[in-house]
Amino acid sequence: MFSVLKSLNREQRSAFLAGFLGWTLDAFDFFLLTFVIADIAKDFSTGIPAVAEAITLTLAMRPVGAFIFGILAERFGRKPVLMFDILFYSAMELATAFSTSIEMLLILRALFGIGMGGEWGLGASLALETVPAGARGLVSGILQQGYAFGNLLAAALYWTLYDSLGWRGMFIVGVVPALLVLYLRMNVRESPVWEATRKTRVNFFGSLRESVRGRWPLFLYVVILMTAFNSLSHGSQDMFPTFLKVQHHLSPRAVGAITVFANLGAITGGIVFGAYSEKIGRRRAIVIATLLVLPVVWIYSVVGQPAWLAAGAFLVQVMVQGAWAMVPVHLNELSPEGARGTFPGLAYQFGNLLASRNQFFQARFAANHGNNYGLAITVVTAAAAMLLALVTWLGPERKGVAFAGQADQNQKSGQT
Repeated sequence: MFSVLKSLNREQRSAFLAGFLGWTLDAFDFFLLTFVIADIAKDFSTGIPAVAEAITLTLAMRPVGAFIFGILAERFGRKPVLMFDILFYSAMELATAFSTSIEMLLILRALFGIGMGGEWGLGASLALETVPAGARGLVSGILQQGYAFGNLLAAALYWTLYDSLGWRGMFIVGVVPALLVLYLRMNVRESPVWEATRKTRVNFFGSLRESVRGRWPLFLYVVILMTAFNSLSHGSQDMFPTFLKVQHHLSPRAVGAITVFANLGAITGGIVFGAYSEKIGRRRAIVIATLLVLPVVWIYSVVGQPAWLAAGAFLVQVMVQGAWAMVPVHLNELSPEGARGTFPGLAYQFGNLLASRNQFFQARFAANHGNNYGLAITVVTAAAAMLLALVTWLGPERKGVAFAGQADQNQKSGQT
């Protein structure tokens, strides 16, 4: 399974690692908030749904970041724009620690969302435009699990140091991603696909229009696909720490430990399904993983023992992030040539926008059902899983398609 990684040269490994670390640390900063919603609500004398709006705003502003940073990356290159984006979202994370009101916190999390929206598209395009076509499935699976690994790091920080740091101290630690810029500056080269097409990017808006002309139905399809994907992921994850703390009254250590275990499942699922998508295809791998969510997600609403909650969370995230493993490669392969810095990220983040009310809906649903967050998570996750399986199966696939300057994997193997 991992032999394809060994075949990567130094430049390809560096680009892959940069994409993985960028998404890991971006997710780390995002998930810090999910662990301290109840604490912030208490400090600012407001309710949990009001603080949950901060998550909604972060997700809603991500399309803005995908558009702004995507356009800049098409014109000036993936690497320099990615470096600026990391510095921007790290600064917004640090500023969050000094919020003096709920209104200030909401504004800063909206600005953080702009930075978060830019990172995924740039990191994914830099990595997937650099590695060989045959390595895309596994690279995509591992790359996307930077999100789960970031959640794991946030959980580990909450588990071990929250009692000493408090919620403000956790956001101060969130400035650490800025150090990744040093690695990018020293070790990562520009995307070879961008270099091969840079002469056509002088009039960027003209080339972008040509790239997407006649492909609006595809873009709209991908937005719907990513709405279902984001409903599945955020529906199963974002209110999970609140579910453990408020409904089951578990300690910060227990919440952190269970969330770490859940994200080990996510990483496992991402690697396994990402690798096997090279054999069975992107759509089939997504549908299988998604449908397997349904037999396990009900555990949240019927069990109360921490061990069972941990086991259920592990299995749910194996399947949820197993499906998500294909997102970077599937969107980049569907993307028109010349718009890969913008098209995947923008579609992804518009899906986030349309799914961004999930957390507020879950918080309100739980509050109206005796703080039953387990039932809220189960309902949203199961509905999103069924929708995602249907939308994926009805959609297109371009597994192994050639990027600029690369040989077409399908032509090599005789596929059509």
